[in-house]
Amino acid sequence: MTATVFCAETCTLGEGPLWHPERAQLFWFDILGKRMLAREGDDTRIWQFDECVSAAGWIDRDTLLMASETGLWRFDLGTAERRLVCALEADQPETRSNDGRADHWGGFWIGTMGFEAQKGAGAIYRYWRGELRKLVSDVTISNAICFAPDRACAYYTDTDLGRIMRQPLAPEDGWPLGVPEVFLDLSAEPFGVDGAVVDRDGNLWNAQWGAGRVACYSPTGALLQTVEVPTPQASCPAFGGADLSTLFITTAAEGVDTPPAGQTFTAPTNAVGQREHQVIL
Repeated sequence: MTATVFCAETCTLGEGPLWHPERAQLFWFDILGKRMLAREGDDTRIWQFDECVSAAGWIDRDTLLMASETGLWRFDLGTAERRLVCALEADQPETRSNDGRADHWGGFWIGTMGFEAQKGAGAIYRYWRGELRKLVSDVTISNAICFAPDRACAYYTDTDLGRIMRQPLAPEDGWPLGVPEVFLDLSAEPFGVDGAVVDRDGNLWNAQWGAGRVACYSPTGALLQTVEVPTPQASCPAFGGADLSTLFITTAAEGVDTPPAGQTFTAPTNAVGQREHQVIL
């Protein structure tokens, strides 16, 4: 299966696609371009910021929780007003936010990394009910934050290590329970393990940087299918569309100056995604 262009706007580092279920609209980020983008009919709307922004969850129809290099922000889509919810490594100018996603309990998981991918400079956090708690330390490139539909576990990776981890979660509140285990060890592969999303059947769809594809794995780790994109740096997938069967895929043009690098793609699938979870502040 091969994806086609959804939006030809070039992102230096496309990331964080989010299908807003109440708006039936895709939002995504150009991290290094310091932009958030969305499609409105045939047009692309762009919000420009003065710092890197990378991921979001939806609070209500008109409000997002948006992650930047210095904090988590309540962002009004109508007025573009941005209000700080909590600081995120604001005292560490060498790091920025990266991959993030909301969980079943209304919490928001967000990873950080060094601007130069410094070894172990990043971490993975969860924000829930006013508390930002560090979950994973010494992360080089945080990615693949996503959640099983039965609430049993979260997934994440350090792209530098190439292993997707499965973290059991407490059913009552979603905090990590026990120690993580390796779900997929792709460390010997010639690509980077990047962003991921889980569908309603529990299959994990992983963007693979350098391979130009999104690969779908069963809950037991078997490779089921791939979706090819016509540029090598696939960065993150998300399900959306009227029946949540459309896969959206961000890519990056950093280091690849030939179109369609950095464009955002779409592909029909035989899967159905989970509805993106609502952030509860």
